[in-house]
Amino acid sequence: MLHFELVTPEKLVRSESVYMVTVPGTEGDFGVLEGHAPFMSTIRDGDVLIQRSEKGEAERIAIRGGFAEVTAKGLTILAEQAG
Repeated sequence: MLHFELVTPEKLVRSESVYMVTVPGTEGDFGVLEGHAPFMSTIRDGDVLIQRSEKGEAERIAIRGGFAEVTAKGLTILAEQAG
């Protein structure tokens, strides 16, 4: 499972283990699974799609601006606004 955190300047919005997260990057959407290579991207306004299981329906969270970073520990999204 992928460790995923969604953080805004005000609070930690999410911190959980999920199957996959799709992020609205400024160069296009990208999906992150467990074991993804280290990566950093700016993000555009849009929806983060969170899948808790491989066949599960994605939950959408609207975000505005920020950065996404993939490390060996997982995916962290630092968004200007979320929700």
